Amino acid sequence: MDNWEAKNSSTNSNGTELTIGFISSAVSVVLFGTNFVPVKKFETGDGMFFQWILCAAIWIVSLVVNLIQNCPRFWPLAMVGGCLWATGNITVVPILKTIGLGLGLLIWASFNLMTGWASSRFGWFGIDPEEVSNPVLNYVGAGLSVLSIIAVLYVLQMFSSLSINNVFLCISGCSLAVIAGILYGSSFVPVLYIKDHSQRNGTIFKGASQFDLDYVFAHFSGIFLTSTIYFLIYCTAMKNNPRVYPQVIIPGFVSGVLWAIATCCWFIANHYLSAVVSFPIITAGMKNYLLLLAAFCIILAGSLSTAFSKV
Repeated sequence: MDNWEAKNSSTNSNGTELTIGFISSAVSVVLFGTNFVPVKKFETGDGMFFQWILCAAIWIVSLVVNLIQNCPRFWPLAMVGGCLWATGNITVVPILKTIGLGLGLLIWASFNLMTGWASSRFGWFGIDPEEVSNPVLNYVGAGLSVLSIIAVLYVLQMFSSLSINNVFLCISGCSLAVIAGILYGSSFVPVLYIKDHSQRNGTIFKGASQFDLDYVFAHFSGIFLTSTIYFLIYCTAMKNNPRVYPQVIIPGFVSGVLWAIATCCWFIANHYLSAVVSFPIITAGMKNYLLLLAAFCIILAGSLSTAFSKV
């Protein structure tokens, strides 16, 4: 009887964790798909001022989360993930101006997905490989999710009608999107590294928290610090005459808050589902803004396959 009760309690606990994980993923998908809506009607120029406002809002949200979590220990290594993300983020405007939002989002989301999933699944960069109950289903899910990269055919078709200069711009935009995706996909690695090594003797991370949300403040601090450094470099290059767009301040701040909440939900999903499951779900959620209905159906099937591989 006791064994049955223990097993039933464990099942209920797992069910609750999966529910929290899936709800967090759903919220994250929706917010990532809409966080740039507030700035859609406003001129952002070269994007440097906008990204700094965005990252300032992100840091403020992390400060609130840190207070809610009773100020857990600050691990500087977690800032590296924020640095990677902020570096990828400054490529967004050049990507949009060369290949557009649809194709740019498609490419960087696909490489984001594969980098994040593969690093977690196979244990790249010193983190422990994550196991799932159904590896085949997990592989199928990740594979289906990235099949949307078939839009590369669209790129090849574009090349045939472009001049040499435009082809160069298109290749440059695609290359930047690939780099951005890899940087985005690697941004969670430092947190996963700290968590994995917290359970090992003889490491400086011994005893570190296993709850991902405890690392939000350090991660977001890395984002804001890196963003500020890039903005100061930009101001210097512009001879202290940066292109500032006052009308984008409030929309940019709102956009940053939405992004920060989405990422906090992603941290929660990582905790309850594991990164190897959450990455394909969240990064494939609303990407490409339904550029191709067929591709979206494949992505959805892949996300569900990956999710159920954990059950």
